[in-house]
Amino acid sequence: MSLPENPFDYEVALHGCAAGDRRALHGLYEREGGRLLGVALRIVGDRALAEDIVHDAFVRIWTQAASFDARRGSARGWMFTITRHLALDHIRSHTRLRALSDEDLASLTTDEPSEVALGGARIDGCLEQLDPQRRQCLYHAYLDGYSHAEIAQRLQTPLGTVKAWIKRSLAALRECMG
Repeated sequence: MSLPENPFDYEVALHGCAAGDRRALHGLYEREGGRLLGVALRIVGDRALAEDIVHDAFVRIWTQAASFDARRGSARGWMFTITRHLALDHIRSHTRLRALSDEDLASLTTDEPSEVALGGARIDGCLEQLDPQRRQCLYHAYLDGYSHAEIAQRLQTPLGTVKAWIKRSLAALRECMG
């Protein structure tokens, strides 16, 4: 009969990183590198870019390990948060607005509403029909890029409630726009 394997202690590994122990960083990478790659890949949608983000995340984990505070959350959660924020920061910093074409500019100067303007007015009308808190949840999720947990914290509302509001609001928008 073999003894049960000791569970990996992420906090100890982070303290090791803070003390300059490369084996601790290697242990974290072996345990979580693949999962962190999955998180980054899901956000950015490009494997090479996701690999770069995970590399940057581990550099940050190594250099900021001393700032980890177990009272604020788990060590594993801290690592995932770093990766997620790096991926989202990349998306935000590389999202560019589409340049307006001559046709778009012409439609802005005419008195006749364009199809784009009509669609925008329609979605605005549908959004106005939503409860203000639910509308705010959608804005935070789809315009600001916040996670459900970040929205819940920001609005001081239970996470389950935020998820339900977003789901129901999207259904209401689909119905209104349909």
